[in-house]
Amino acid sequence: MFKVLITDPLSPQGIDILRRAEDVQIVEKTDLAPEALLKEIEDADALLVRSQTQVTAEVIQAAKRLKAIGRAGVGVDNIDVDAATGKGIIVINAPDGNTISTAEHTFAMLIALARNIPQAYQSLIRGEWDRKRFVGVELRDKRLGIIGLGRIGTEVAKRAKAFHMDVLAYDPYLTPDRAEKIGIRQASLDEVIQTSDFITVHTPLTKETRHLIDSRAFEKMKPGVRILNCARGGIIDEGALLEAIQSGKVAGAALDVFETEPPGDHPLLRLPQVIATPHLGASTREAQENVAVDVCVEILHILRGEPFKNAVNLPSIPAELQEKLRPYQSLAENLGRFALQATQGALCSVTVTYSGELTGLDTAPLTRTILKGALSTYLSDVNYVNATFLAKERGIRVTEQKVSDLRGFTNLITVEVVTDRRRRTVSGTLLNGLGARIINIDGYSIDVLPRGHLLLIQHRDQPGAIGRVGTLLGKHGINIATMQVGRRDVGGQAIMMLSVDKPVPPEIRQSLARLENIETVQEIDL
Repeated sequence: MFKVLITDPLSPQGIDILRRAEDVQIVEKTDLAPEALLKEIEDADALLVRSQTQVTAEVIQAAKRLKAIGRAGVGVDNIDVDAATGKGIIVINAPDGNTISTAEHTFAMLIALARNIPQAYQSLIRGEWDRKRFVGVELRDKRLGIIGLGRIGTEVAKRAKAFHMDVLAYDPYLTPDRAEKIGIRQASLDEVIQTSDFITVHTPLTKETRHLIDSRAFEKMKPGVRILNCARGGIIDEGALLEAIQSGKVAGAALDVFETEPPGDHPLLRLPQVIATPHLGASTREAQENVAVDVCVEILHILRGEPFKNAVNLPSIPAELQEKLRPYQSLAENLGRFALQATQGALCSVTVTYSGELTGLDTAPLTRTILKGALSTYLSDVNYVNATFLAKERGIRVTEQKVSDLRGFTNLITVEVVTDRRRRTVSGTLLNGLGARIINIDGYSIDVLPRGHLLLIQHRDQPGAIGRVGTLLGKHGINIATMQVGRRDVGGQAIMMLSVDKPVPPEIRQSLARLENIETVQEIDL
């Protein structure tokens, strides 16, 4: 008999699935004090939570039999996933259950923003009848720019097409073929920002997307643009949005999320051009039912040893294989991260080639690790289990192959990524006594430690090029830890790989790119 502990309110539809299971004992205890939770978790086989229960490392350590933790929702911020992984506990979530709910809420906010519905209602209940003050705009023939075309962004696009809007979207993984199937147009981030009448964001909140819409972005927008955020607080710089509305550049904003929640006496909420809701994107009966059902079904699969999905940490790997692959895990993930960060455009395919001692092993876990590293450049919810699924969902071809050519190394991993703009190949190895190294980039031999802040510079092999780069970085107080240069022909194309002590701001990278004989400058953060 499996004990399933439920510590946050869950939809009855999900709990009923567990009640019908003859091998499950349900224990519902909500609002547990931390000490009570530590005692109750000791003999639990599974734990089901929403956002209230804090599943800390201490809680996980107290569990003697715990096999799975289920989060009835998308985010797992209240769960110490690393602690769970270290103890072999599977953590699952329900990423699909609130897709329609959030998309519909976004569209409701879009219509309300266009027609000033909340403001008009407030005026009416004050006893006013001011029709001229609340003249809105039609959605028909207006351009909707969508930033982030995952599950929710795609559903928003479908609804916008039904309203005869001109829809274009930016997503690092969006290819022209997929855009055509959805019936929209692929665009660059700049085109979305510069040409849209309405802009809605549907990306995760990552280092790359934090304040993606900042003061510089607002400067590029059309006068009278309207902004929506029903995704994550922090994607839009709220201070910059405030200034853009006050200046008249932005006609209005619809916000379901904030950088700090609850937002309190936020200055944006004092503006008549802003409509807002208290993070209601997933707050429908159907969404609550869906996430509860999804997570309860998954918990049963895990407890019974059946196939499952939506895990947010490592899958089970035989101990012997895990021991052999462990030394390569960090190298594999960093090769994936390096390859995609160094390659512009929408990802179309990933090819992983193994050589040497790796050819005799099951390298599928390493390939998942490489995919996780590559996709994590733009996705915050990618993990070792769902990386392959997310790649397939976005039409990214993944190929794994093994060859006998060692090129002088006892082991070698080569990652080739192809985007709609270019191809990039990166090879890495483990050197005895020295650890992981990147040893080849696009055919250029090099020796780089895959760690920290790196600058990949493509240039012409001409006297003074290296010196000018070093001088400019020194002028701005950026210390170069190591520098490697690779070239094929004297005076021809070459690359520089610099390891620096801190991130290089965009304006300095732009200055580097303007130097004589410098062609491209890309920052890579490992």
